[in-house]
Amino acid sequence: MSSLEEQTIERAQREKELDESQKPSKVTQVNKPNWKYAFKRAISEFLSDGCMDLAAALTYFAVLSIFPGLLAIVSLLGVFGQGEQTAQAILDLLAGFAPADVMSLIEEPITQLTSSSAAGLALVTGLLGSLWTASGYVGAFGRALNRIYNVAEGRPIWVLRPLMLLVTAVLVLVVVLMMAVLVMSEGVINFISGLVPGLDLSGFAAVWAWLRYPVILVLAVILIALLYYGTPNIKQPKLRWISPGALIALITMGIAGMGFSFYVANFGNYNATYGAIGGAIVGLLFLWIMNNVLLFGAEIDAELERSRELQAGIKAEEDIQLPPRSDAQTQKVLEKKEKLVDEGRDLRLKNNGVDFSAMADEKENTSSKAAK
Repeated sequence: MSSLEEQTIERAQREKELDESQKPSKVTQVNKPNWKYAFKRAISEFLSDGCMDLAAALTYFAVLSIFPGLLAIVSLLGVFGQGEQTAQAILDLLAGFAPADVMSLIEEPITQLTSSSAAGLALVTGLLGSLWTASGYVGAFGRALNRIYNVAEGRPIWVLRPLMLLVTAVLVLVVVLMMAVLVMSEGVINFISGLVPGLDLSGFAAVWAWLRYPVILVLAVILIALLYYGTPNIKQPKLRWISPGALIALITMGIAGMGFSFYVANFGNYNATYGAIGGAIVGLLFLWIMNNVLLFGAEIDAELERSRELQAGIKAEEDIQLPPRSDAQTQKVLEKKEKLVDEGRDLRLKNNGVDFSAMADEKENTSSKAAK
């Protein structure tokens, strides 16, 4: 059986042989049996890929990223005088589906961020810190998706790290845009209207109060799609801004968040069990559930790609045949592994025929005689 590195190299070599024109170009062209197969296999692969363990690793990186990220977002919008409104909007948004214990855990740090006087320094350190720490989450997400697509990481570190930082920067900008949309109140719209003579946006303010939530949902779907497309070592046919996996993940995250909040409020007494750290435990569980949902959405997209390949007659029942973006590092890893295997084989052959148990007994007898 070929190793993961060998399979990745083989997929890179077969890239020119793949005929993308035979695959359904739209998910709506995937037939019903293939849709059914995709969902059934997504559940199976989610379990066999150990996605629950991967979600735990992502939760760790998410914890490292949350507060630097919030610092950057609040500070950036604070430059435009929207810092306090942003903080309150974040808290109001989270209060809709996050458990009360989670809210109590993050409310004070967010409030302190808005009251900080070092806005310029906070902006610089927050942006740099959030990019670096959040890129750890993005990198871990990419490794998780590599497992989902059954491909080895082949991009060199000097290519991979800047790419993860770039993806992180784009994601942070999307989140900043989401927060800006959220805090754009009637006062802000009137302020913009006053900057342009003759521009009357008074009627738009009432419409915007309802329109901004669909805009936020679209931005959230785009954010998830960027994670799915930009992080793994997979050369996908095209960037799908609104993929089925992203939509399902977003809907499931909302349902799971409200369900978990209801459970904690009515059945789970974490404070009685864990005391002062009850809120932290609930927060970690909440993040773990959200990351599980994100990985399940990625599994759905991966299995839909497999279904598209199967419908086109491509042999994808064992491995999805999308080529890797790069196999340069994979070649080096494989060479190192082969060198270690050869070294181990040489050791075995050199020691072939030697009775090590007899040598151990003889050594023990010699030690006993010396002791007497």
